[in-house]
Amino acid sequence: MADTSIGTAEQLRDPNYTPPLAKAVPLGIQHVLAMFVSNVTPAIIIAGAAGFGFGSDQGALGFPDMTYMIQMSMLFAGIATLFQTIGMGPVGARLPIVQGTSFAFIPVMIPAVVGQGTAGMAGLMTGVVIGGIFHFMLGTVIGKIRFALPPLVTGLIVLMIGLALVRVGIQYSAGGVPLIGKPEYGSMAMWFPALVVIVVTLALKFFTKGMLSVAAVLVGIIVGYVVAYMMGQVNLGNVSKAAIFEVPMPFKWGFEFNGAIIIGMCFMAVISAIETVGDTSGITKGGAGREATDKEIQGATYADGLGTAIAGIFGGLPNTSFSQNVGLISMTGIMSRHVVTIGAIFLIICGLMPVVGAVIRTVPINVLGGGVVVMFGMVAAAGVNMLSDVNWNRRNMVIFAISLSVGLGLQLEPGALQHLPQTMQILLTSGLLPAALLSIVLNLALPEQSDDE
Repeated sequence: MADTSIGTAEQLRDPNYTPPLAKAVPLGIQHVLAMFVSNVTPAIIIAGAAGFGFGSDQGALGFPDMTYMIQMSMLFAGIATLFQTIGMGPVGARLPIVQGTSFAFIPVMIPAVVGQGTAGMAGLMTGVVIGGIFHFMLGTVIGKIRFALPPLVTGLIVLMIGLALVRVGIQYSAGGVPLIGKPEYGSMAMWFPALVVIVVTLALKFFTKGMLSVAAVLVGIIVGYVVAYMMGQVNLGNVSKAAIFEVPMPFKWGFEFNGAIIIGMCFMAVISAIETVGDTSGITKGGAGREATDKEIQGATYADGLGTAIAGIFGGLPNTSFSQNVGLISMTGIMSRHVVTIGAIFLIICGLMPVVGAVIRTVPINVLGGGVVVMFGMVAAAGVNMLSDVNWNRRNMVIFAISLSVGLGLQLEPGALQHLPQTMQILLTSGLLPAALLSIVLNLALPEQSDDE
């Protein structure tokens, strides 16, 4: 319900209205709390997959590089959010859209860097930059391709993203990949803090209101962190080594073309663009009771792509609009883009302070696992929710069945593609690309059927 103490009903529905500063600042920080954990988690996952994350004491190599990625996640989420709220020419929707690091790209990024350490970062970041440019270009045609992406296709893709990620949550909760094969993996010492995070998150989400409910995952991780600290699982030794302030470095890991990564990033940019269209529409409907204009949708897509491309130059990961903040706007009823601008400035300040990333880096992997079990499960649930709008006749059931079987099957049994070139293996074993391509092609090729066919 809207807080009418900070403005009239008409003002609250106006994106250009600025609430009193005493109210606007905490409302902006609330937006940051709602997305903070989800925003930094992809960087931690990719760093861990590459081999310079958890479970390593690599000193000058591992710790600073992971902290840097966390730092860039915060900095460029803030910058990309400013593109949306303030705008720049045709770029930006001028709406309260919060940008953050996208989960959708993770299944494509992990096989691109796994086990390569910082050597895999050049190819990945090049792919992020080119994918961002491609995403930006989609802004010119986004309205014309929506017909090819009905709920059957988009719901399946989101479901596949969730299914591709849930394994990561369980691995983290059990102690992470570095402990696999060791007695500590899956021990109660690993699982207990993760379970604390899950229980606290659920309790706050459903039995509290306001800020505590909105920031349930963040508070759950803080409580799990305290538990892990008391169990001796937190190492604060490297925090003192982190700089207080640091300017980001362009092309930190170099520049390297990798066809598989670039194709994967460009394909996922289409998915991210469609997600942003949905989020933009959700904000205008939930906050102002109207449809998003073509100009707003086009501007939001431009901002998505530009934010991703610039982030990639400085070592950040792909950006997208954050759906949890769409729900927050519907809940508060406050459409002010300037409130979100305040949150973006807060993110930028944190991103310029490596010590913030260093503190986040001290969160044990099993504690983070408890949080991502909830978050990744919600991604899959969002896909199921989108699929609820599908007319489940035989045609649509066959499209769903074939696409899911091939996509999930290749994800579960990547060895089935061992004779293909490595580029094709990277593209297909995520499961996302084959499932999405099959569903799009079959949906366009197969004739429509009546409800009883």
